[in-house]
Amino acid sequence: MTITRNLATWDRAARFVLGALLIVLAAMGTIGLWGYIGAVFVATAFMNFCPIYRVFGLKTCTDC
Repeated sequence: MTITRNLATWDRAARFVLGALLIVLAAMGTIGLWGYIGAVFVATAFMNFCPIYRVFGLKTCTDC
């Protein structure tokens, strides 16, 4: 299985912001340990690839 880009720039930015926010809130003890799931959002933003999108055949980018 090849990792091919399937995220648009806006999608990557949203994932990064949401993921970072979840991590910060979890580190502060505001939302509990489940907030560290934000690491998955940050990782997919950096990889420019979402495995769930691939399973369902989705892409948010127009040029990939």
